Amino acid sequence: MKPRTGQVVALQRDSFAQRFQRLFFDPAYRAEQAAIDRLEAIAWDAHEHNHKSPFTHKAGHGFADPDYELSDEWRDTRNRIEQAQSIQRDPSTPSRVLLVCASPRNDGSCPGEISKTFRLVKLAEETLAQAKVQTDLLDLSLITSEYGRMIHPCKGCVATAMPLCHWPCSCYPNHALGQVNDWMAEIYERWALAHGVLIVTPVHWYQASSVLKLMMDRLVCADGGNPDVTSTHGKNAEQAKALELNGWAYPKHLAGRTYGLIVHGDVAGIEGVRRALSDWLDWMGLIDAGAAARLDRFIGYYKPYATSHDELDHDSAVQEEARNVARALATAVADLRAGKLSAPDAGLTRPRPK
Repeated sequence: MKPRTGQVVALQRDSFAQRFQRLFFDPAYRAEQAAIDRLEAIAWDAHEHNHKSPFTHKAGHGFADPDYELSDEWRDTRNRIEQAQSIQRDPSTPSRVLLVCASPRNDGSCPGEISKTFRLVKLAEETLAQAKVQTDLLDLSLITSEYGRMIHPCKGCVATAMPLCHWPCSCYPNHALGQVNDWMAEIYERWALAHGVLIVTPVHWYQASSVLKLMMDRLVCADGGNPDVTSTHGKNAEQAKALELNGWAYPKHLAGRTYGLIVHGDVAGIEGVRRALSDWLDWMGLIDAGAAARLDRFIGYYKPYATSHDELDHDSAVQEEARNVARALATAVADLRAGKLSAPDAGLTRPRPK
């Protein structure tokens, strides 16, 4: 089945040059303008000749096409994920929970103040430490405050054909387009290491925060993604379509972990976001840690934003509820590793495996 094309118009040389030069807008760079011009010419050549993955080696044993020139960067990410999965499955290793702070606000960026989300995450972190559970704090707000820290958007490969969406994502880095420093290469590994995941997010316009949604979209490859780039020879859409139409298993690469949620807002939207996140995690094959581990609460309902941290200070109940989410998750992780966490549908065959 032929892919449909005709949407994109090629970037012109002058437009490319303007965008590249804006990277060096600061007058401090002017002394090196000749060098910048030379670099721009090199970058244009890489763009024109699609130097997406400058360093490759033959895939070798274990891949559908052992002679395919496989990206060294993708292979390294894949190897680290496989190692993380091995550690996670080892019963002798400590229990681990990935704590996701999903507010884009922190005191190192424009807001100049930490988020209530971060404070709730720290309450959960302390509670899990008391339960002797190791934690890994993934603070997504660093996207807004750290130089070169980014999560690139999902390109929607799965909507062309599921096998075109590789596990881990092979869309990035793309050196020909300057799409580098993709944090997801590390985040996949951190999800793979975890026995439990606790996501804490504010409500932004009736939705999850933008930084959380970036990560969520890029985790699509964990739900049905193709672990063998060579089976589609990179991004060959026609080959991917043929693979899917021939029958695709839609493997759930992160299934079997347990999760908790804390969603907070100040006016509206908390229940809808909590339900949406629960549905997403359920779909990926994660197991909820019980009703007490799925929390949605208003903090400072219709009060000024300026006093929202004071409202959290005074709301001892929501603080204790956040601790209870962590306590429930700690229990669920222990039960999961002991083989006691109930997943009644685990052995069922899905008639619609998408």
